[in-house]
Amino acid sequence: MTAPAYRGLTWDHPRGYRALESAAARIDPARDGFALSWDRHSLEGFEERPIAEQCGLYDLVVLDHPHVGEAIAADCLIPLEELFTAEEIANWGAKVMGRSLSSYRYAGRHWALPLDAATQVMAWRRESMERPPTTWDDVADLAEQGGVVLSLSGPHAALSFQSICAALGANPAADGQIFVERAAGREAWALLSRLAAHSPKGLGGLNPIGILEHMSRHEDVVLCPLVYGYVNYAPGGVLGFADAPRARAGGPVGSILGGTGIGVSKRCAVTPGLLNHLRWLMSPEAQGGFIPEHDGQPSLKSAWRDAEVNARWGGFYADTFATLEGASLRPRHDGAIAFQTAASERLRQGLEAGDDADVVLNHLQALFVRLRPNGAET
Repeated sequence: MTAPAYRGLTWDHPRGYRALESAAARIDPARDGFALSWDRHSLEGFEERPIAEQCGLYDLVVLDHPHVGEAIAADCLIPLEELFTAEEIANWGAKVMGRSLSSYRYAGRHWALPLDAATQVMAWRRESMERPPTTWDDVADLAEQGGVVLSLSGPHAALSFQSICAALGANPAADGQIFVERAAGREAWALLSRLAAHSPKGLGGLNPIGILEHMSRHEDVVLCPLVYGYVNYAPGGVLGFADAPRARAGGPVGSILGGTGIGVSKRCAVTPGLLNHLRWLMSPEAQGGFIPEHDGQPSLKSAWRDAEVNARWGGFYADTFATLEGASLRPRHDGAIAFQTAASERLRQGLEAGDDADVVLNHLQALFVRLRPNGAET
């Protein structure tokens, strides 16, 4: 009998593919009873490509938590509860960073294994300043001197806005009815507008990878206050990473959770060997050793706290630990991806036009209501 040959889809950055491909290369079909290969697509495809389309072509799909409502509506993923024991799932939940597992829990079940943990953090050029700012007021003051860039391309305008709201103590979409409290929204808009006025216009189209690439190679940008953290840019001492800014000293760290999970599509004929491979990817051995050694960004707290891992990767994990532990979730209903796309475009338009806060907030609320089914979870 021929061993099944599974296909997976991940995203085209070393953090997204190298550990998965290297782990798959260790599989021996004669010994393990299956083969596995991984294809790649762009970061934009990862963020925006319909999950049902991916699951129709692949057995394993790397996804982000805002896709789960869409996946449930399309009935294209197998819940973890049908693949692993309740004890295994609870054990992962207790050991991963922050909400990395619970972000994939929706409609009473979990829909992906949290392989990779990430959130928006601060990136700065070490040679340009002794230490980075810690509050949004300090960031804004620095921006007026030049060299501070915002991450606003694709969905990141909405994500940056939501992170500032969270730092102000207002977690967007927390009750599922109101996108953001009006007072916090106005304050966040004022800050975002102030920062955008000084952000280099020529870099506005860069995604987080592009921003970090630019910062690592050029001296004109010294700080990005909110950008999804990539450990790959930490070694070498050029870039440092720090916790996201706070609205005030001692206040909450505002950040919107990212990271990736592995979902199992309904087209997949699951075997014990495949499940054991997924278990190994989530093990302390793989998370603290194999994954970091192959450019991955683990999800287990034990790896983020490991002194040797931090020493190898420029202190990235220790320096951003608090932000990831406290990161907020995005809406996950069917329509969440369309909402963050439309909201980001509206925010960029408003920043360009100098729109009043209430005009923008009214539009965002209308989009949130229109693109969210009644009674859906967030």
